[in-house]
Amino acid sequence: MDSSRGGQNGIQLLLAAEQEAQQIVTAARNAKLARLKQAKDEAEKEVAEFRAQMEADFQRKLTETSGDSGANVKRLEKETDAKIQHLKTEAERISSDVVEMLLKHVTSVKY
Repeated sequence: MDSSRGGQNGIQLLLAAEQEAQQIVTAARNAKLARLKQAKDEAEKEVAEFRAQMEADFQRKLTETSGDSGANVKRLEKETDAKIQHLKTEAERISSDVVEMLLKHVTSVKY
């Protein structure tokens, strides 16, 4: 009877050890899941902060460039007017030469 009692005790000890091991594994799994959730939350927070910073930088640059658009338009208009005036001056300067050259080629007959 002592041997069957010892066997029962051994089985009981094994079952208790198995339950304890199962509890340890479950606790470790829960701790891992909690840490993963915490890491995910931290990453989402960092991403949100980064996105907000990028959006603020974009809006600041957009404001800076759109504020200068009036000055850019005026500068471009001034440059364009200067180029147009230069072309008109050059056209007046060489127009007589161009007309003379065209008349020479149109009126000359080659055999």
